[in-house]
Amino acid sequence: MITLNRPKKYNAMKGDMFTGLEVIFNSVSEDPRVRAVVITGAGKAFSGGADLDVGFMGMVSLKETEESMRDFRDWGGRVALAISNCKKPTIAAVNGPAAGVGLTMILPATIRVAYEGARCGFPFSRRGLVLESCSAFFLPRLIGLSRANHVVATGDMYPVTDPLVSGLFSKFLPSPGETEEYAVKVAEDLAENTSLVSTKLMRDMMVYCPPSPEGAHELDSRVFVQLAGTEDNVEGVKSFLERRKPVFTGSVDRVSVPFWPWWDRDDGRFVRQLQKAAKL
Repeated sequence: MITLNRPKKYNAMKGDMFTGLEVIFNSVSEDPRVRAVVITGAGKAFSGGADLDVGFMGMVSLKETEESMRDFRDWGGRVALAISNCKKPTIAAVNGPAAGVGLTMILPATIRVAYEGARCGFPFSRRGLVLESCSAFFLPRLIGLSRANHVVATGDMYPVTDPLVSGLFSKFLPSPGETEEYAVKVAEDLAENTSLVSTKLMRDMMVYCPPSPEGAHELDSRVFVQLAGTEDNVEGVKSFLERRKPVFTGSVDRVSVPFWPWWDRDDGRFVRQLQKAAKL
């Protein structure tokens, strides 16, 4: 369980919190003792977003050199990628308001559930900023391009049950406490009854799916064959036939799935394209 713990500041995010989350998700990804992760907020909010008392002026100096611009990656995006690349399923329990980076950084989570009375939004257009935390990639995939354009253009806060944003969440709970309890229950179910290999690969197959049904068919066929006969596959079938809980021991790595990840992680390629365009 990870708890954002600045309740008096509505769990507003600042530098050390971003760094801590990135380190935690990278660590639990490789820790065999951890099989699922829940992230929630302390107090009345999940997270109000970036701490505006700290502000963004520290970033201005990054514009002084091309090298500093090239190497910078926004903090929320580093957390989002750590969640996205984590080999363990992540459940985000949105127990209260979630705004800005407090929402964008959890878009890569495996599951997001929310208190039905919470509100959420992307206020960047009202702060003279733009989307961050890889959310230009994840947000349209979750709610569609039309709704994504609507909510980021207005920069407004919406009830989580509003049709414009409800697709961000798989379930709504009647109270903040029940939201957290449900997230923990789901995490326990995943930890006790599912293969980490299966849950991670299926999530990645949908998020990083090829752009055609033929490409998806090629990918799922190859992944399916790769997992056939593995320890987790054998245990899953055997435990079902023996009517007992499974004991899965597998994890995603290049030994068990040599072609994972199948998508391009070279973010430097796009930076080089930006540099070229800037010189035109």
